[in-house]
Amino acid sequence: MEKKSSNKSLGKAKDVKNDEFYTRFDDIQAELNFYKDQLKDKVIYCNCDDPAESAFTDFFKLNFDYLGIKKLICTRYQKSNLFLFADPVRKSGYRLEITAKNKDDKKPVKINLKGDGDFRSPECVEFLKEADIVITNPPFSLFREYIDQLVKHGKKFLIIGNDNAITYKEIFKLIKEDKIWCGYTRVKEFGQPDGTFKKFGNVGWYTNLDVKKRREELILYKTYKGNEKDYPKYDNYDAIEVSRLKDIPNDYNGVMGVPISFLDNHNPDQFEIINITKKVGFHLRTKIYPNQTQVDKNGRRTIVSKLNDGATIKLDTPPVGQTYYMVDGKYYIQLYARILIKIKRKNI
Repeated sequence: MEKKSSNKSLGKAKDVKNDEFYTRFDDIQAELNFYKDQLKDKVIYCNCDDPAESAFTDFFKLNFDYLGIKKLICTRYQKSNLFLFADPVRKSGYRLEITAKNKDDKKPVKINLKGDGDFRSPECVEFLKEADIVITNPPFSLFREYIDQLVKHGKKFLIIGNDNAITYKEIFKLIKEDKIWCGYTRVKEFGQPDGTFKKFGNVGWYTNLDVKKRREELILYKTYKGNEKDYPKYDNYDAIEVSRLKDIPNDYNGVMGVPISFLDNHNPDQFEIINITKKVGFHLRTKIYPNQTQVDKNGRRTIVSKLNDGATIKLDTPPVGQTYYMVDGKYYIQLYARILIKIKRKNI
């Protein structure tokens, strides 16, 4: 399922030509440096890797003693040949198991699996049950199903995922309930099969391991009173817009909308997550718009219904150089997904 920790989306994306993204060793090391004490004496399972080429496997083999790992299990997904009008050729995956006895072997013995190594297969689920912590880069297209499996089995995990996953109702529910949160670092670049690298700006780590920065309180030095013009109210949500983390006002007791990047610094003792301005939180909308005229930055006009997809701000005049919307002669802009939060006030 993963060659050098790729995001191969198994059957769903098998026809996509460029669907393999390889996690770099340096990015794995940068994140794992924060969890040393939590990995000691643990069985680590990488269930979305090609052990022969995976940077995850290389990292844990090289750092087996330093991290004090008890055992490393890596399983490889082997895609079957399921071409139309052809007899399906089903291939088995394989696994590597690294322990103190064979950690220094240059080529640990590969053990064939009964099935193809899909993380959902019964034998891979048995490895999952044995594991203490799952660490890998799972297929993005199966992210909901992958997380659901980990949660149902009560597993600790540290995995790579796209920021868009935050807007999935299944994932956001876990975030809101403080059952999953963001790690320390971002993964901005992946290798590709042709040896080139592809840059991303929306990929990071999701985990339920202890992350110390979640207990660090943000210093809030801005105020809402006297600066109301800097915090426009949404036209369709009962909340104000705070476009940057550093601008969160310390004296506002109502609901605020912040970019999803807020979750990288979320302290559950300091803030309460109310909801999100996407499908999960649509029931909080205070207004539904009729069809709108979308005017792009080149002046091209299109009839759409996009204003109902998230938080909007009403303007007195049309903005310059950006897309806006018109409804009954009034002007609006739509924002990217916003996390709706409130400051938790300590009882004195």
